[in-house]
Amino acid sequence: MAAKLRTQTTADGKIFRLIPNPPAGLPAVTKRDLEQAWEAAHSAASAPAPLTATHGFRFQNGTAAPLDFILTDRDAASWAGGIDNIADLSTAHGVSVCLRLMALVELMSRAVWTRPWFTLTRAGLTFHPALLTAAALTPLTETGGFVETALRALLPEPKQGASSE
Repeated sequence: MAAKLRTQTTADGKIFRLIPNPPAGLPAVTKRDLEQAWEAAHSAASAPAPLTATHGFRFQNGTAAPLDFILTDRDAASWAGGIDNIADLSTAHGVSVCLRLMALVELMSRAVWTRPWFTLTRAGLTFHPALLTAAALTPLTETGGFVETALRALLPEPKQGASSE
């Protein structure tokens, strides 16, 4: 069983997971972890009453000030709640799954080079399996994003472009 992280709930209901290292110290996960996290996040956000508890992560960074991630956005909070149901955000593994999924969506929103690796249609978003595998294994930065050169190095040459409707 994975070691539990300390959790702190503030007076206004925010749930903080206290992680003893920076995001770069979080473990790799599996492609299946990210697939399940996407399904759980999507289901939670699509629910008639989306989960809206405010989740936060406080990462210790050696002698530097802690790094706080507070998910105040309704969708992000809902996603975190859904992911918590399948990956347990009170463990480093669960936090890694959550952070990696959010980092992947952020990366896809701004990095043109990711377009061959997902398809966006009216029906939803479909990830290429190679993108999920790379995101599961790629190290995170000290601020919780991906080391993009490492992620790109894990991907084969794209065969076709993305499409959107």
